[in-house]
Amino acid sequence: MTATATGTTLTFAKALNTALADEMAADQTVVVFGEDVGPLGGVFRVTDGLTARFGEERCFDTPLAESGIMGMAVGMAMNGLRPVVEMQFDAFAYPAFEQVVSHVAKMPNRTRGKVKLPLVIRIPYAGGIGGVEHHCDSSESYYAHTPGLTVVSPATVPDAYTLLREAIRHPDPVVFLEPKKLYWSTEEVDLEALRAGAAGIGRAVVARPGADATLIAYGPAVPTALRAAEAAAAEGRSLEVIDVRSIVPFDDETVCASVRRTGRAVVIAEAPGFASVASEIAARVQERCFHSLAAPVLRVTGFDIPYPAPKLEQYYLPSVDRILDTVDELQWEEA
Repeated sequence: MTATATGTTLTFAKALNTALADEMAADQTVVVFGEDVGPLGGVFRVTDGLTARFGEERCFDTPLAESGIMGMAVGMAMNGLRPVVEMQFDAFAYPAFEQVVSHVAKMPNRTRGKVKLPLVIRIPYAGGIGGVEHHCDSSESYYAHTPGLTVVSPATVPDAYTLLREAIRHPDPVVFLEPKKLYWSTEEVDLEALRAGAAGIGRAVVARPGADATLIAYGPAVPTALRAAEAAAAEGRSLEVIDVRSIVPFDDETVCASVRRTGRAVVIAEAPGFASVASEIAARVQERCFHSLAAPVLRVTGFDIPYPAPKLEQYYLPSVDRILDTVDELQWEEA
């Protein structure tokens, strides 16, 4: 973290760390735990310094047992705490999935709202870091398909801070997906303004205005979409980029307003395309914007294969070239 005359330069990871520290300072019921999140500060150093500042009762290490971590979080949340748990890597979270689906997502409904579970499940997810097997995966569809869960994925440093603080304050469970390849990205922010504001779970934003087509992305795909829009601008084509931010609840209003203006849409995501969040977004846009569309809604996603080895990652992940090739397929000759 570097302070300047105009603001503070933060990495994505430091923005998350600052959000955790600010919420722990503001609310004594917030506790942080998971594998290596204590003195080490987590694999990605997101929890760095929290144990030293708040003590081992507020930020502590757990055994290597994700189902146990999640079960403990459920019990804590039922008894008045606000647990923030870290699943060290996306694919490590699968042993806890039964707890998430059977208990975390269903408890408020099962008790007719009498028992709330205000907990956050932080998951470093997606690719771009050359991770080996079980260390990179795009698991958002599993959580988005489960009623009772709020699912968000920030793509910028300001959103990393504000969305995490809002997630911790949320009355219901939140799956907080942190793109691993963005942890070291930096932005200059007005930290005090961020502390006074709110991102707004359930609200998408226009990350780049445009007129000819809409690129819809979330999490790790947003920077790629922005690079594609910049490349397209050099060729005289104006692409609007929507950062979804909140997968569940989904902001139909902002997304569809953009598509109705541009008349064309491409959905971009790193996860495989079949039965995916990208599929749902494409369906929602097609249903709501049919009479405004000049071409079918298209998608650029990961391929329908197991996540590849590190040296093959570049061929699997959506790229600027794949996005621009797909934009070229939007029936421009019929406009």
